[in-house]
Amino acid sequence: MTGLDLSSPVAVVGTGTMGQGIAQVALVAGHPVRLYDAVPGRAQEAAAAIGGRLDRLVTKGRLGAADRDAARARLTPADGLAALADCGLVVEAVLERLDVKQQLFGELEEIVAEDCLLATNTSSLSVTAIGGALRHPGRFVGLHFFNPAPLLPLVEVVSGFATDFTSATRAYETARAWGKTPVACADTPGFIVNRIARPFYAEAFAVYEAQAAEPATVDAVLRESGGFRMGAFELTDLIGQDVNESVTHSVWQSFFQDVRFAPSLAQRRLVESGRLGRKTGRGWYDHADGAERPEPHTADQERPPAHVVVEGDLGPAAELLTLIREAGIEVCAEDENEGTRLVLPSGGQLALADGQTSVEFSDVVYFDLALDYRKATRVAVSASKDTAPRTLAEAVGLFQALGKDVSVIGDVPGMIVARTVARIIDLAHDAVAKGVATEEDIDTAMRLGVNYPLGPFEWCRRLPRGWAYDLLEELHERDPSGRYAPSLALYRHSFATDQREGTA
Repeated sequence: MTGLDLSSPVAVVGTGTMGQGIAQVALVAGHPVRLYDAVPGRAQEAAAAIGGRLDRLVTKGRLGAADRDAARARLTPADGLAALADCGLVVEAVLERLDVKQQLFGELEEIVAEDCLLATNTSSLSVTAIGGALRHPGRFVGLHFFNPAPLLPLVEVVSGFATDFTSATRAYETARAWGKTPVACADTPGFIVNRIARPFYAEAFAVYEAQAAEPATVDAVLRESGGFRMGAFELTDLIGQDVNESVTHSVWQSFFQDVRFAPSLAQRRLVESGRLGRKTGRGWYDHADGAERPEPHTADQERPPAHVVVEGDLGPAAELLTLIREAGIEVCAEDENEGTRLVLPSGGQLALADGQTSVEFSDVVYFDLALDYRKATRVAVSASKDTAPRTLAEAVGLFQALGKDVSVIGDVPGMIVARTVARIIDLAHDAVAKGVATEEDIDTAMRLGVNYPLGPFEWCRRLPRGWAYDLLEELHERDPSGRYAPSLALYRHSFATDQREGTA
C-alpha cells in the first residue's frame, strides 16, 4: 500500500508550533494544505509564519524559489471545518484534552469523506480513547511528530485498539513519503519514546534526591561517560519542567501508578516554585543573562598506581585493561580468582557498578559504565565513608592517568549511567514482549526521537547477556519498592538457552 496521493489535500487543525510544523512538512512534500484554527485569524497568521519559514529555507539554499512559490500557492487558511471536506488526511494538533479532541473528530466525521484518514498528534492521550467516540474508528490513527516537526525525522505511527491495519499502513507510508522515519507502535501510554525514556530522567533525579551528586555532575557523567547528547537536568530545562513532569505523570497514571514510572518529588517542587527551565529563566540551572553555569565535580589530581591486579573478567569494562597498559601501568592477571575487579596497590578494589554499594564491603570503589571507555572524557567513581582514602586516591589517579576527568559521587547502587541504561533496556524488552513495537523500531525511535547514542537493544548487544538483569536484581534487593524489579521479558532474555553471539 502507498501513502496519500500528492494531489490529495492535507488539513491541519490547530496552528500552534506543532501544527505549523506539520503543515510545513506536508506542504514541502507537495500536498495542498488547509490550515484551520478555532480562534479567528489564527490560521491566517500561521500561514504567514509558514511563508516566512519557507523564505528562510530559500535563503539557506535548502529550497528553490520556484518551489517556495508553488508551496505558498498550495497553502490555504480555512474559515471553517466545512472547508476540509475534500481532504484525504486531517491531522489534529489542538489542546491536549480528551473531550476537546473527541468533539473535534466527531464534527470532522460528519464533514469529510469516508476514505479520509483522521490522525491525532497527541503525545500523552490514548489514541484508542480519542477514536472511541467515532462511528468509524478504524480510520483513526496517531501520527506523533516531534518538535520541531520540519527538522526531527521521527514519527510514531500509533495504532489504536480499533485502528484498521490498512489505515495504519497508509499513515506509515505517508510519513515516509514526507521524508520522515516512521516507526509503528501499539497504543500504549507514552507510545515508544515517552515510555522508554522515563528512566533517563527518573534515575538522574533519584541520584540527586539521594544527595549523591549535583545536577551539573550527573549531566556531565551522562554526556561524557554515557555518550548522551544532553544530561537529564539540562534536557528537562530545555523541554520545560512542567511539560516533562506532565508527561511523566500521565504515563504513571496511565499505567495505574506503576512505581517504575513514578514522578520525582524534586521535580514537583521545581514546578511548584515556577522554575520551569529556560522559558522562565531558571530551572535546575540559572538561565539568566550572564549567569555562571555550575561546574561538575572534578577530583583533584592524584598519583596513579604503579600496577593493578585484574581478577576475573571486567566484562563491559574490558577495554580498560588495554588503556591501562597504554598508560604505562603494569597489569597483572590472577586467573585463579573469581570476580570482576581490579586490585589496587593499597589492597583496595575497583569494581564496575553492579547494583551493590561500597558500604557493603571493606574497601571497594565502584566506577560507572561508559559507552566507550577509550572515547569517554569523564568517569564517575563512588565510595562509602568507610573506604580507605588511599584506595579512593589510587582509583582516581588510575582514571586520570588514562586522560579522564573523574567525578566522585555518593555511594548509590548502580551509580548513574549503569542504572539508567539497565532500566532503559528492561523497559524496552518489556515493550517488545507486550507487542508495543519491534526491537528495530524501538532502537530507531530512541536514537532519532531523543538522540540516544544507542538504542536499548544496541546497548544490550554490547553488554554481556544478563548484565542488565543482574544489576537490576541487586538494585531491587536494596530498594524492594518494585521500581527496579526486572521484567519477565528481561528475565527470559537473560536466561535464554540461545547463547549465539549477537542475539539481543
